Parts: sequence; structure tokens; C-alpha cells
Amino acid sequence: MAILVNAKNLYLGYKKEAVIKNAEFKINSRDFVFLTGVSGSGKTTIIKSLYGEIPILSGSLNVGGISLKNIKRSKLAYLRKYLGIVFQDYKLIPEWNILKNVMLPMLIAGVDKQRAEHDAIKLLNKVKLSHKLDKFPEELSGGEQQRAAIARAIIHNPVMILADEPISGLDEYSANLVMELFIMANVEKNITVVIASHTLPQTFNIKFKQLHIDKGHVYELS
Repeated sequence: MAILVNAKNLYLGYKKEAVIKNAEFKINSRDFVFLTGVSGSGKTTIIKSLYGEIPILSGSLNVGGISLKNIKRSKLAYLRKYLGIVFQDYKLIPEWNILKNVMLPMLIAGVDKQRAEHDAIKLLNKVKLSHKLDKFPEELSGGEQQRAAIARAIIHNPVMILADEPISGLDEYSANLVMELFIMANVEKNITVVIASHTLPQTFNIKFKQLHIDKGHVYELS
């Protein structure tokens, strides 16, 4: 199986203060990965590093064969086309309805509007939001907004989805639906999934890898 993410002697942080220290880990294509650790341990830091949001202090980090150290803006834009990102605060566009929000990655990619709309409606039906296509983000609950954000992250069939605390604060029903969406993306679409989470789900029926952060160091737990 191909290596999708490869970190060696990786130091990450802010203003030259390392949060992640001397990390070495690999993520293969089609892996389902939980990135765990206490609040403030560096989970978000690693997620952000994987899409080039924060610079690498030292060491190396490669995603899809592309080095993220001192990466040029044009190369980063190219890489991000193959990623789906689910933010903690959803980052849905408030002036757009849910249908248009989910269509966005396909429109950016230059896909025909009619096809983008067809695919978005089909996906919104799968995430149980087909009755809210014309609603705006503020009219949806937190769980509904998160499902819309995941639909947006999946719609262009990315190579990898990065999700930062995607079920934090959600009720059990919404949390279960969200996890089912990630499983569907991984199993049915062969998308690599990386989820930052405080804890592992109590019941989880597919094979996964756990990368745990403790005092800045990353350990793979079996």
C-alpha cells in the first residue's frame, strides 16, 4: 500500500517553540487514522501541518510525495485540491445556502454547474439533509452544519480527508451519523481519513490506526 504521509524528525510549532517534537509517523493510502491526545497536545497542529497551514520548524513532512517544508503557494494550492478539510467551526459560507456550500469544491474545480448540483443533492440525501437544501448555515443545528461540511469535504472525491474534532459538542445521534459518513468515505470511496479526537469511539467496526500525542511526541498505538 502506498505511503501517503511521511514524517521524519518532524518539529512543529509556533514562533519557533515546538509543540510536536521529533515526530516520525507514516499514513498509508486508504488508512483510517485517529489522532488522539489531551487538549492542547498538538492534534490541531498536526492536522494544520498536513494541509500547509503552519510551517515546519525542522525535519521533513511529505504528503502525496510533495514536501511541505518551505512549500510554494502554487504547489500548496495544487496539493489542497486533493484534500478534504473539515474544520472545527465548519467554515460554511453564511451567505450561501447549503446546496451551494456543498457544490463549492466542484465549482472551484471547474465542473459543470448542473453536474455539481446533481452530485451535491445526491450527497446531501446521503447525509440526511435533502430537506434543507435551500436553508442557510445559521438555520441549521451544529450537527447539521457538520454533516454539510463533511459532504462538502467528500464531494470532489479527495485522496485524504482531514477532520479536526468533528464530533466535539454533537449529540449522540449527530455524532454517529458523522462517523458513518467518514466510514462511508473510507470504505466505499477509498479515501484516507485522519480524525483528530480527544478519545476513540466506544464502538467502531472498521480497522483503524491510532497515533497518540503525549508531551509533544507521537506514538503509534496498537
